[in-house]
Amino acid sequence: MIVYSTNPDFNYEADAPQPETLAPGQQKLRVGIERKGRGGKTATLVKGFVGTDDDLQALAKQLKTRCGTGGSAKDGEIIIQGELKEKIVAILQSLGYSNSK
Repeated sequence: MIVYSTNPDFNYEADAPQPETLAPGQQKLRVGIERKGRGGKTATLVKGFVGTDDDLQALAKQLKTRCGTGGSAKDGEIIIQGELKEKIVAILQSLGYSNSK
């Protein structure tokens, strides 16, 4: 990221480092269903991921591919379109996320 400033006393401070990604067995992921604020559509949320944004995006891609649906990932949260709670919990457990509920 490039930052420009006209202030001669400006000091650029780099972004805070991202936390290290915990091993799948140490992650405590919570899977839930949300209907509010989505235009009447249902979404499955996976919360509690601790790690880098790249690892979060990779996990989201795996879940979206194996569920055959769309979704997104940001701020430690994965949103999968549709009501797929049981399927997502089974996929997470097969990937080694044993603390998933």
